[in-house]
This record gives sequence, structure tokens and C-alpha cells, in this order.
Amino acid sequence: MKEGKHNCVDLNQTKKHIKEYGISVIKIESTDYFPSFAYSVGLTETYNHPEIICFGLRTELLQQLINDVTEIIKTEGKINAEKEYKNIFQNSRAKFLEIAKGNIEDYFKVAIKYFDTLEIEGLQLIWTDRNDKFPWEKDFEENFKFKQPLLDRNSDFKFMEERNLGVFTTRQWLENNDPILRVVHDEEGDWQFLTEEIDFDNGKVIALKLIILKDKTLNEIFDLEYGEEAERDFIGDKWRISKQLT
Repeated sequence: MKEGKHNCVDLNQTKKHIKEYGISVIKIESTDYFPSFAYSVGLTETYNHPEIICFGLRTELLQQLINDVTEIIKTEGKINAEKEYKNIFQNSRAKFLEIAKGNIEDYFKVAIKYFDTLEIEGLQLIWTDRNDKFPWEKDFEENFKFKQPLLDRNSDFKFMEERNLGVFTTRQWLENNDPILRVVHDEEGDWQFLTEEIDFDNGKVIALKLIILKDKTLNEIFDLEYGEEAERDFIGDKWRISKQLT
């Protein structure tokens, strides 16, 4: 998750909210590509409880939901990830997932800065579709599939698209193992994974999962927006994000 999505947060204000209310809620608005989400900072300190995150709804509602869950924690104790909750949403179920360690750094930027550690535990609040189906249940509505990425899994593949999505890469990557140094996510939603030397006439289309499987550092730019590109000088280098060159 790019740092810019969290840059406007004042840690002094976060500290003040935790002191007054027990938690602070960080809200991240949706973009054309990425869903909205909100998460708590302070449950760890105030209640010795994992932080909470939720995706894909209006940020005002997300904030209210996290406040509601905090009240449940205050009155009932720790959230049980094995339990379904029917007192969070009206007429629908809710469940919590234990967030995989490999997904914490992507989403809890302010919590990491506040606590000065990556060793943060988190739970993801999951909502159901209009038929009261969870994302992992049969007949879950396709329209909502990428509204709430499931953070208990997929640390090895963080992109919002299907694993078998066709993406463009170069012959040099396929045949010579040249490193991917530039990634483009164009305005139409297509992905290009490019080497230093590019032969567009002999480019290849492969499944996204194959390119990520071979180079997991590409997961670092999974939230590259439409019309953005990322460049680096070598594998392991810090990505430089900019608007796509025309």
C-alpha cells in the first residue's frame, strides 16, 4: 500500500483520539481502482486487542462499524474469529478473519508508525452481499468480489485482479530472465511488466499469477492506480511511482 494514502494523518491527533476515546479510526477513501477502507489504531494499547479493519463501504459507515465493534470489545471481551456476529449489521451476518502477518504492513501504516513496530495483530471485519453470502460462499455476488480483499490469505498474491488475468511482458523476461524494472497500469486497467530492453513486436501475454510467482517483489506495487507506473533500477530497489508516460 503506497505511503501517500496515509500521509495526511497527524500522529498527535491520533494520540489525542486514543487518549480520549480509546481508539483512533483511520479512513482511506476509495479510488477508481482500489476500495475504501478504515482501520483502528489503539485497540492494542487500550484493550490488549488486535486492531480492526474493514473494506468497501462508505468511510463514514466504516468508522461507525469500527466504533461499534469497539463497544462490543468493551462489553463482551475479545472478538472470536470463529464466531458469526449478528449484532453488527442489520439483517445480515458478520465475521472476522485473522490477518496474515504478510498483509499487515500494506494496510496499517499509521498503526505501525504509532506503535513503532510491524508486530501488530489485526482482525478483518467481513460483511455479506445482498443475499447474506460471505465472499468465500457459493453464489456470492460477483459485483462485490474485489470490494473487500481477504487479508487472512493471499500474502503471496496481493493484486485485486484474478490470478489468471492476462498481462503483457517481454520476451527478454521470459527467455533471458531479465528483471522487471518498470510496471504500467494503464487507464484501461491493463498491466505491463517491462524489462530494460523492450521488444514490443515480440511481447508476450501471460497469466498475472505466473509473473508474481517468479518475482514476489512485484507485490509491492499491487495497488498501483489506473494511469500510474512504477520504476526501479534493480530487484529489491525502492519503486518510484509516477503518472503513466504518454
